[in-house]
Amino acid sequence: MTETNLDKLFDALKGITHHKRQSESPASEERDPGKGTFLIVGLGNPGKEYRETRHNIGFMTADRVAERLGVKFTRTQYKALITDAHYRDRRIYLAKPQTFMNASGQAVSALLKFYKIPHKKLLVIYDDVDLPFETLRMKPAGGSAGHRGMQNIIQQIGTQEFPRLRLGVGRAYGSKQAADYVLKPFSKDELEFLSVYIDRAADAALAYVIEGIEQAMTTYNRSEL
Repeated sequence: MTETNLDKLFDALKGITHHKRQSESPASEERDPGKGTFLIVGLGNPGKEYRETRHNIGFMTADRVAERLGVKFTRTQYKALITDAHYRDRRIYLAKPQTFMNASGQAVSALLKFYKIPHKKLLVIYDDVDLPFETLRMKPAGGSAGHRGMQNIIQQIGTQEFPRLRLGVGRAYGSKQAADYVLKPFSKDELEFLSVYIDRAADAALAYVIEGIEQAMTTYNRSEL
């Protein structure tokens, strides 16, 4: 092989190596929502009296995700129960803030900073009275729509540009106010379908981690289970 051809071969190999390094760089990871470390937060209120209420469906979903990953909430950090697991080459931190719903942002903000997780890899799961029971809605960003827990998270982290999974719990009928309604247990009829509903919510959360927000929205933003 001539010296000129050797030079060409060397230049070609350098190009391949450079391309590989670029593809493995942090910038490449930023383009791919299915890589890296994620924080999934389920919202709710601590205490046995709130455990089975509609307002705690975020906690219930976080528990189901933890069950899928084979882990349990065994430690407390920054006013939240947390656990973590590796899932298909991703690392997932799960959190259940223990500050009561209206101060959820304290834990979320602190955990994001400590683990250096970008906002776009945060998924917050919470109840929504404006959606019918058994309805999932995942969005990449948005306001709080009056949900106090989400209001506090947005305030504490300084942005509303983060994914969220809203779980419909229906709206109160008659004279009941939404605040009272969400602090009541699910009805007997709802309990019949609740476990399947939470299973689907856990599926959606894990799909977000692996497939990204757009694909998860396409698959799970449907009313029927």
